[in-house]
Amino acid sequence: MKCLIQWGLSVCLIFASVVMSYGQQQAMYTQYMFNGLAINPAYAGSQETLSLTALGREQWMGLEGAPSSQTFSAHAPLNNRKIALGLLLTHDEIGVTNQYGAYAIYAYRIKFSKGTLSTGLQAGFNSYRANFSQVFVPQDGDGSFTSDDLRSFLPNFGAGAYYSNSRFYAGFSLPLLLTNAYPGEEGSLAKQYRHWFLSSGYVFDLSSQLKLKPNLLIKAVEGAPLEVDINANLLIKELVWVGVSYRSLDALSFLLEFEVTPQFRFGYAYDHALTEMQTVQNGTHELMLNYRFMKKDKKMLTPRYF
Repeated sequence: MKCLIQWGLSVCLIFASVVMSYGQQQAMYTQYMFNGLAINPAYAGSQETLSLTALGREQWMGLEGAPSSQTFSAHAPLNNRKIALGLLLTHDEIGVTNQYGAYAIYAYRIKFSKGTLSTGLQAGFNSYRANFSQVFVPQDGDGSFTSDDLRSFLPNFGAGAYYSNSRFYAGFSLPLLLTNAYPGEEGSLAKQYRHWFLSSGYVFDLSSQLKLKPNLLIKAVEGAPLEVDINANLLIKELVWVGVSYRSLDALSFLLEFEVTPQFRFGYAYDHALTEMQTVQNGTHELMLNYRFMKKDKKMLTPRYF
């Protein structure tokens, strides 16, 4: 019985890995509104200082081989403020597959009287590996599985546009423009499909101590349903964010973020699945750390809400 359970789980995870390869393959983060560089290269420099963000996501806790994703981003405007540079490092693991990514980012920023319009480009690669030799197969010689490990180096580039001011932001991006094929059998559908992201948000004053920031993210990818993420965050005394999100056909999420110091922020999100997955796992946890470098004798002229 135990062998059958292990075999069944292996089948599910391998199937999920393949689906991830040509469907919803780019990791989705609940705290996207505080980690814009992960979905849009034009976000670079928007903090007006050097900003470092680390984010980890453990999906479907309690289920062996469940998705695990991490990102690290760094970005800052150059001295003339028209050009910004950034770096994005990613890692995604699901079942027996691992994928690492590294992208260099360039953004050109145009200042207007009421905001900034930025266009961005990113270029880099993904390193993909599927360790099929680690799959447990209870019946020797099962032709449904291969025991060969697969590796692939996938160069790619992306582009985006981003407009923001002290109260509003809107962005559109295609982080991966090339449809590279993943290694496997000839004629396989597994490849990097293009993802389109459209995001926007606005900050409303409710009182002198409270602000409300609704956010919207629309994600489209060939071969998968349109995904909509609707979010609302309440900012209390410019120090604590409390929020809730609904991801279409997927999850209800709760968010909490603390501004520990003017430079350091800590964020946490919990996703509760709305699908049948809720019966076999214990939810999804996401942690975020952000540090912004500022000179001690120079404060931010306006708070950064995005």
